[in-house]
Amino acid sequence: MGGTYLILYEKKEKESRKEYAYRILKENIMSLELKPGELLSEVELSEKLNISRTPIREVLMRLKNEHLIEVKPQSGTYVSLIDLDLIEEAIFMRFALEEKVLKEACNYFPEDKIIELEKNLFAQNIIASMDGGEHEFHKLDTSFHETLFLGVKKKAIWESILKISTHYNRMRLLSQKKDSKELVVKQHEEILNIIKNKEKDKVENVINYHMRDSRKSWEYLTKLDEENSKYFKRNEEK
Repeated sequence: MGGTYLILYEKKEKESRKEYAYRILKENIMSLELKPGELLSEVELSEKLNISRTPIREVLMRLKNEHLIEVKPQSGTYVSLIDLDLIEEAIFMRFALEEKVLKEACNYFPEDKIIELEKNLFAQNIIASMDGGEHEFHKLDTSFHETLFLGVKKKAIWESILKISTHYNRMRLLSQKKDSKELVVKQHEEILNIIKNKEKDKVENVINYHMRDSRKSWEYLTKLDEENSKYFKRNEEK
């Protein structure tokens, strides 16, 4: 069967069919396997995921509430285009919260989480030295920041950040195909050193640089890149 291409991951133990369908669709959207603006067919998704159309509709509605699916009357259901306004909101939230988390980490950060960050950076360095590997690097990047929040016992806040960062993270994945991975690794290493050395006075600068550098290629992607510029929502479409 042609049409929509999905990567079908293994079903987790005790995972319902509806939860499985939700996870598969969301992961395919977030990994850009399902492209922004791509038309989705309930019938086709139902067949591919081996689930009836009613729960598929419920899954799509859940994704719509997360701004990942757009339903256009008399037109169809689409993967949402990347919205720059939602990205700016995510950046605002991340900057404010990550600065506070890093300062708290300078007061105390558990040794086992330090080791997790070191292992993560080791893997980042390996991927950064290779061609490609954007998906693997993006997962390591996200996991690095998650560990920072878990280390200061802010798991629920991290989960809230993930919910608002769906458009931001799709943009990051696109940009990491063009940006220097080595620069990101270097900044992550600096973050870890700040925590180890309890250099709270350096936190604001490193967060500023980290956020700023991650945005360097965005204007090119949104306006000039023929392959990717079609993935973004324009003002006239809002």
